[in-house]
Amino acid sequence: MTDFEQPGTPPWGRIADDGTVYVRTRDGERVIGSWQAGTTEEGLAFYGRRYEELAADVALLEGRAGSPASDPKAVGAAARRLRESIPAAAAIGDLDALLTRIDAVLAKVDERLAEKAAERARAAEAAADRKRALVAEAQQLSAGNNWRAGSERFRAMVEEWKAIRGVDRRTDSDLWAQFASARRAFDTRRRAHFAERDSQAEAAAARKAELAAQAEKLQDSTEWGPTAGRFRELMTEWKAAGRAKREAETELWQRFKAAQDEFFSRRSAHFAARDTELAANLEAKQALVAEAESIDAGSDPEGARKRLKTIHDRWEKIGHVPRDARSSLEQRLGDAERRIRDASAAARKVVTSESPLVIRLRESVTKLEARLDRARHAGDHALASETEASLATQREWLAQAERATD
Repeated sequence: MTDFEQPGTPPWGRIADDGTVYVRTRDGERVIGSWQAGTTEEGLAFYGRRYEELAADVALLEGRAGSPASDPKAVGAAARRLRESIPAAAAIGDLDALLTRIDAVLAKVDERLAEKAAERARAAEAAADRKRALVAEAQQLSAGNNWRAGSERFRAMVEEWKAIRGVDRRTDSDLWAQFASARRAFDTRRRAHFAERDSQAEAAAARKAELAAQAEKLQDSTEWGPTAGRFRELMTEWKAAGRAKREAETELWQRFKAAQDEFFSRRSAHFAARDTELAANLEAKQALVAEAESIDAGSDPEGARKRLKTIHDRWEKIGHVPRDARSSLEQRLGDAERRIRDASAAARKVVTSESPLVIRLRESVTKLEARLDRARHAGDHALASETEASLATQREWLAQAERATD
């Protein structure tokens, strides 16, 4: 047998009597060599093994073409080289089938390359979107006033920007120009802010030096009320002056605070001594509070109110009590006042014949009593003193109006 064939398969080649070796393809026979080294069967087997080697190479490429771990460009290059060699290969077998398989490999490679290109395009767009997000954040930050956090965030964003790869050069350049512009705007505003703050700090230091000097002039004063009020004003002015630089702020505050502490320490000692001298007033006012608490406002509200007025008059004549007892006494007296006032108000709702003047004066007295109660509880002695004066006047007018209608 001179043809290379297997039972059930077409003959793919032959060896002529003169030793010329042929392979059959769809385009016809072609000479692939000469065999003189042995029998025809051995020659056909030799060229058949060469075909099997080619087939093994094709199978290897088929496996690599479908493997996600392989480089499709490298697989494609190897497949093209192999395809170019097959038409001239010195091998006997179905070379046309190998070409078809190689074409399938190349088609798979093209498919994978297209997928990778699409993937790169998606990755590039995603990377561009990340940079666009950084640009948007930068533009938002550039308008903010959180200087420390903003500066730290801008530094972190630059590092994030550097780590983002895959954006085409033109897009990247455009986005970077926008990002850099926002960062420059922020830095310009930040520098202007700190320059202005330094200027303000210098002005604040000058103003606080004046306030500290004023406080030092007041520290030996014995005009307790006016000077305490002036110190409160100085503290308000101090807060409104702004902050100096740290070292100057600390030094000036120590001067101011030392003068303030000196005055208020002397003031506290003065009032402590006075409270000791006036301890007898405490016992007298406790007795008045007990008397006010014992008044039965239910049976005779108007008489109870008049008794309470006499208690108020006596209370004012007694004067001050030690500070630590003042609040509780005024609370108890205020409770008694409210109880009696409520009873009087309830009684007035029944009496409809009272003159409008008496009603208005009584309402005014009630409001002033409530304001006096609040001032005493708040420790606002200036307001309490002012209210007491107004209340005394209104009570006198009310008494006159009530006598006129009796």
